[in-house]
Amino acid sequence: MSAEALKQEIRSCTLCAEHLPLGPKPIVQFSATSRVVVVGQAPGRITHETGLAFDDKSGYRLAEWLGVSFETLHDPALFAIVSMGFCYPGKASGGDKPPRPECAPTWHDRVLRELPDDRLTLLVGMHAQKAYLPETRSWTMARRVEHWRQFGGTIPLPHPAWRSTLFMRKHPWFEAEVVPELRQRVAEALA
Repeated sequence: MSAEALKQEIRSCTLCAEHLPLGPKPIVQFSATSRVVVVGQAPGRITHETGLAFDDKSGYRLAEWLGVSFETLHDPALFAIVSMGFCYPGKASGGDKPPRPECAPTWHDRVLRELPDDRLTLLVGMHAQKAYLPETRSWTMARRVEHWRQFGGTIPLPHPAWRSTLFMRKHPWFEAEVVPELRQRVAEALA
């Protein structure tokens, strides 16, 4: 199956429709040439409305961390954006609900098979990190991010939402040490 055919199949998915307050609207971005994969949590309400992943302030912050423009982040020839849940899960106290558990096991392996083998994978937020780094489930996010070098071609990152400001204040090493090396790894992957 081609990447385009798989995207069409994903966009037609209604697997967890009964659990989605705004209905299914799977949002995913990838191509056979995507060299950087961003595994996020799930689309927010704004992303659900616009249909563009990370189409809010968090997308601008993520692009800044990566050393690319907002437009480059949304170029599927370069970046795949494959969240743990492809649809907006709804509101919960203190933020959005977690990604639906059906989504990643149904789609991720199929999407990842369409991408280059030598890709750089960025795990944005707790849900992606716990799924892709199961040996670190008992770790804090700060510990995962601080020890990112031990995960090879996979880099755990905090979610770039407004709460990341608190993370960065509490952990100044993130901007001082991780972000510059992250930008270098992204530039190398895209070169």
